Amino acid sequence: MTDREVITSERERDVALMRRALQLAACGPLGNPNPRVGAVIVDPDGLVVGEGFHEGAGTPHAEVVALRQAGAAARQGTAVVTLEPCAHTGRTGPCTQALIEAGVARVVFAQSDPTPSARGGRTLLEAAGVRMTPGVLADESTVLNDAWTFSFVHGRPKVTWKFAATLDGRSAAADGRSRWITGPLARGDVHQLRAQCDAILVGTGTVIADDPALTVRRPDGSPTGRQPLRVVMGLRPIPETARVRDAAAPTLQLATHDPVEALKALAEQEIHHVWLEGGPTVAAAFLGAGLVDEVIAYLAPALLGAGSPALGDLGIRTMDQAIRLTPHEVTTVGPDIRIRASIATREGH
Repeated sequence: MTDREVITSERERDVALMRRALQLAACGPLGNPNPRVGAVIVDPDGLVVGEGFHEGAGTPHAEVVALRQAGAAARQGTAVVTLEPCAHTGRTGPCTQALIEAGVARVVFAQSDPTPSARGGRTLLEAAGVRMTPGVLADESTVLNDAWTFSFVHGRPKVTWKFAATLDGRSAAADGRSRWITGPLARGDVHQLRAQCDAILVGTGTVIADDPALTVRRPDGSPTGRQPLRVVMGLRPIPETARVRDAAAPTLQLATHDPVEALKALAEQEIHHVWLEGGPTVAAAFLGAGLVDEVIAYLAPALLGAGSPALGDLGIRTMDQAIRLTPHEVTTVGPDIRIRASIATREGH
């Protein structure tokens, strides 16, 4: 066998094991301060002797779970991990030290750790004589922890603006009522996507006008287990009888109209993904500040001709100033259409 054949064979094994580690990582919880991470330990003969994934903040990291399962069989073996092993002590100890103490000879990882406090694991492991193979299926790992990665790269939470509107762009009828623009399947779809976020943000105007619960619910109306943080942004007081004051989920009021201040406060709360459901004024504030990263629009096959628009005034007066979107997905949800898009460019800026 030539050196090239050995390298190719090792690479193929690394990719196959990393795919398994990614499957394990996907078992971890969404909407958690920590990333989803999976790990596989193989012995010197290439046999899988340990597997694990991170179950959330305060629980053992994936590497530790897999090493415990592997026991002495990990010595001189290989650890395959979806994220660069951490190098700091937080609620749990550093995974780098656990791998060194277990006698692992080689570590294969996908995504480099972007966090200022935990990165540097590769350097520590190499200094201890552990052979490192970085970047295996790095893109897949990054997608798995998209919002978590975004928040550290950009220094703020990722913002997804969700709205529902008729085909002529109305989010409420002339009498102010917005229930229901879309059908039950689309509303159920919203709850599934809400569950993947850390916080649901609206303005005080929405709370006063619509009294939303801002919780994640099943089709029968019952709440699910984990609930995102409910965030109300604005200066007006929240009515004592408002549903966001109940015990169904935690609620935070941010006494500001500034989206930058709001996201800074949420970043300090370890919020990585904000689901923006505010009315046209709040949506315009975030868009105008360049702080919307993704748009999820539900369009109902209905026409109103009058009523509230989905988006407030952005100060745009010509087509050259339009905020353009890049669609990534267009699908039907029952009779409604769901469009997922990212902000492309704002022409003329």
